[in-house]
Amino acid sequence: MPTDAKQDTDSAGGGGSDNAYCAPGPLPGSAELLEPLLMVEQLSKSFKTNDGNTLVVLKDLSLTIRNIKHKPQVVSLLGPSGAGKTTALRIMAGLDKPTAGCVRLSEGEGKPLRETRVGDVGVVFQRYPLFDDINVLNNLIEPAVRAGMAKQAARDKALRLLDEFDMVKQGLAWPQQLSGGQRQRVAILQQLMQDRHFIILDEPFSGLDPVNIINVIDLIVSTANQHTLNTFIIVTHDVTSALIVSDTVFLLGRPRDGKDSPIPGARVMKQYDLIAEGLAYRPDIEDLPRFSEIRKEIKLVEFPRL
Repeated sequence: MPTDAKQDTDSAGGGGSDNAYCAPGPLPGSAELLEPLLMVEQLSKSFKTNDGNTLVVLKDLSLTIRNIKHKPQVVSLLGPSGAGKTTALRIMAGLDKPTAGCVRLSEGEGKPLRETRVGDVGVVFQRYPLFDDINVLNNLIEPAVRAGMAKQAARDKALRLLDEFDMVKQGLAWPQQLSGGQRQRVAILQQLMQDRHFIILDEPFSGLDPVNIINVIDLIVSTANQHTLNTFIIVTHDVTSALIVSDTVFLLGRPRDGKDSPIPGARVMKQYDLIAEGLAYRPDIEDLPRFSEIRKEIKLVEFPRL
């Protein structure tokens, strides 16, 4: 992950405090891991098919995201197409129910974890859906008002976010007039309007050229670094971008049986702790030999077996 572009005590999801401070640059030593913020526990999901059979998509998927002292959490759920990433995304966001298992998250420091409900986790879907019949400013205001925010407060916050993200000029534009990168920014701002610490980004690098991929990585880093409790989960198949932006990468895939055939039901097959590897928060990460080694391992060894 590159060095954070911004350290702000105003959170993406709440008021500032000493605990909100994000330290700049790489950590001087090992990370101090605090309480769990989100836990996926033995998650399974299956569907009945039209021919009466059962399609097992997820099986015993488990992972834990812990609070990193003085840093936000940016993790990637990395896997090839068909690995169950979208199904996992929808369950983690509370949009679908699992067949078994649960997802629990923190409501704040010192509070016990509880099961996820709809609205706890923001999702920025791949195509960045916006309301095409209202301008950008109202795309931020209206969902917030429907969620219970006072209209003037919503307007004030929307204007502040547009200013912070250098999009004031686009505030009165229609969504159809925006570039793909601008639509993505507005979709992220919609989630920040809701005072959420947990945000899932669905394939945020898909279809982008190298320059725009760098811009998206910088956007994710600067937004995450507005509060240490911010927890961004990136669902992607882009190995390079996942390694650059994340502190932890979870490889999602299916195990193999004795005949080397995939067993139905994806789960976490491997975890890369990029802080322990000395790669997280490094602006020069792509120049480091260990980065190249892990990227090669994932692409040539792990991915073909997922």
